[in-house]
Formats: sequence, structure tokens, C-alpha cells
Amino acid sequence: MLTNKEFWIGLDDTDSPEGMCTTWLGARLIRDLRAIGYQIHEARLIRLNPTIPYRTRGNAAIAIRAFGDPDIAFAHACSLVNRYADMRCEKTHPGVVVADEQLPSDFYFKAVTSVCTIPEAEELLSKNARAWKGFKLGRGLIGAAAAIASVLPDFTWEYLAYRDESRWKTPRQVNPESLFISEEVTTPYTWDTIDRSQNSVVCVPHSSDPVLYGIRGDSPFAVVHSVSCIRSEPYPWGQIWLTNQGTDAHLLWGKIGSLKEWASYRVIGTVLQQPITGIGGHVSLVIGDEGGELTCMAFEPTKRFRQEVRSLIPGDHIIAVGSFLNGTLNLEKFCLCSIERDEYKIAPYCKACQKQMTSAGVGKGYKCRKCGAKSVSPEIVTREREILTGWHEVPPSARRHLARPLIREKEEHWEDSFQNIT
Repeated sequence: MLTNKEFWIGLDDTDSPEGMCTTWLGARLIRDLRAIGYQIHEARLIRLNPTIPYRTRGNAAIAIRAFGDPDIAFAHACSLVNRYADMRCEKTHPGVVVADEQLPSDFYFKAVTSVCTIPEAEELLSKNARAWKGFKLGRGLIGAAAAIASVLPDFTWEYLAYRDESRWKTPRQVNPESLFISEEVTTPYTWDTIDRSQNSVVCVPHSSDPVLYGIRGDSPFAVVHSVSCIRSEPYPWGQIWLTNQGTDAHLLWGKIGSLKEWASYRVIGTVLQQPITGIGGHVSLVIGDEGGELTCMAFEPTKRFRQEVRSLIPGDHIIAVGSFLNGTLNLEKFCLCSIERDEYKIAPYCKACQKQMTSAGVGKGYKCRKCGAKSVSPEIVTREREILTGWHEVPPSARRHLARPLIREKEEHWEDSFQNIT
């Protein structure tokens, strides 16, 4: 007997580095359910903690709010997972969850900012879910449950175009010029389609998954407008997802000395020493407060962002943002809150001769070679800073899915963020 009602269904961990995509499987499920009369009320693409070592690629889970028979939907979702998930991959452990209503939001917030365990997910589901199934280790139950539990005080949208199955694992055909036009027509309401700083395309993946391209924006109308400009290989269908991408949902406020591994933070500190460029072009920056010191890293793939980090000097007051791994904060962006005067010493000029003096010897000050005039103290010169106060971010090609791009800050200012936490 059919039981038609509103329900939620979640999927996660069906992909692998070699292929497949959980969002494709979710979009396929949506198409199949619609074909047999289900109403789809909402489709969510939820990114979880980006530092988790168990993730396969982007750590995305999906949740669908639908109207129809939840038991039939659950059976069909499990069938799709059995058919398409890359079970051969040792990191792929799918999960399917059905719930009559949203799961407790605490689980989502923990999954996006910290670490959840499989037993925690199973305990939550035993109390709140209608049905669930874990494949292999069942780690996907965590993401599937978290997606259904997601609360989105801030949200964005993404249109994902999915390739015909006959084209999977073949080179993608997307006209680059049309992507640049798309970006120009719809910015600032879409972002990360291209990276103008490197004259490169960002929205077309390089992996062998079924996604042709993805367009992110402030509204479903903006992403559809963007898509209308794009020329590409023919594809059978796409899906617009409501998502937490580009919202900084993964960030916590943290203090130096009390940060936890596998979490992402905003940290206030003062630059303690000149940034250092190491082997491979990676830049290290040390900041500190009363809790101690913290090394921050800007890695080579962040390109021009490294020069902005190099422009910092001791005494600058910043908010550093990034993931804490192996005792280091890997920078996604930073805010220069107050700027230090860049002063250095030079030999003074002789007032009579208007020529620069030279050293008179160790501890003896300075002497004019022409007239013999002497000076004890050097001249203090202030160098103009190349960097401005405010936020500085990695380029689109290096941005994480969850990181909020500065283009979304529209009416907000860094001073407001700083005031909120001081």
C-alpha cells in the first residue's frame, strides 16, 4: 500500500577519485522520482568539513525533500547506489537515509565544522530516521544524515550540467570564450566560473566524473542566465541545487594555542616576523597573541595571494582564515585589520652639503666626507605599503567549495566582522 507524504532522502559517499559523483546520483534519483509522479520540493547539495581525511573528492552530500511514498524512494535510491557507486574504491562507503522530517541540526553543524563518527550517525538515525542503509563501512550515513539535518542561514545556488553516459571519461567540450562571456554578463551574481588573474577556466572539472560544468551564484535565476551564455557539448540534463557552498559554514572562531586538528578557523593575531618564501614557493607567516604563536601557510597553488601574504610586516594585526592541519593554519584568506608603519633606518644627509653621510665607525655615528659634519642618529624613513586594509583571498582556482568569496560581501565590511568578535 502506497504511503504518500512529504519526506527527506539523503545520499553520500558514492564517488571515488576515479569517477562517479554523488550529486549526479542525486540528480538521477530526482529525475526518476519525478517520472513516477513524485513532487520534488527541494534539492540540497551540502558540503561538509573539507579537512576530513576520509573524503573522496569534494566531500559533498545531497538531500532531497519530496512528496510521495518514502519507502519506494528509499528502495530505488539503494538500487541506484548498487548500480552506480564505485564500490571498488577503498574510500567509498555509501549511505542512504530517509526521514519523515529534518534531522536535528546539531549533527549538521558538527559534520561541517568537526568530525562525526559512524556510531554517532547510527545512533542519531535509530532515534530519528525512517530507514537507512550503509554500504561497506557505511561512512556515507554521516553525510546523508548531515545533509538532511542542514540549516542554511546563508545559502547559494549551483547549476550542475551532467554529461551523457557515453561521454564519461572522455575530454569535455566546453567553449572557454563562452565561459568568459558568461562571467562578464552575470558577475557579481555568479562567481568562480573563471579565474581572470590566470586567464583560466574554473567551473569545468578535470576529474573523470559525470559533471560537465558547474555555475555558482546568488540565485537560481542568475545561474540559469549564466548557463544560457555557455556553448558546450550536448548534455541530457542538469540540476539546480540549493547549497551551503561559498558561505564559510565550515569556519569557527578560534584562539592561538587552542585550535584542534581537522577544523577550520578565523584567528586574530599580530604578525611577528617577516613572511618567508620556502622551497616550492610556499610562503609561511607567523602570527601571535597572548596564547602563543601560530604558523600560517600560503601554498604555491594560491599564486598571487602569496604576494599579498609577503606584503605583511611585523606589527600588522590580522584575522587569519583557514584549516588547521599538522599544527599549521592553511590560509584561505585573511583580513588586514590595522596596518603597521613600514619604517627603516638610513644614514642621514648633511644639511650643509646635502649629501648622504657615511658610517664613522662602529658606535661612532655618521660623518660627512665633504665637510666633516657629524650626526649620532640615523634618519627614519617610512616606506609606502603596497597592501591595503581589508580582506584578501586566494584566487578562484585555489578556492575551496565552502569558502565565501569576497564578491559575496557586497554590503558588508571587514570592520563589522572585527567589531562582532572584539
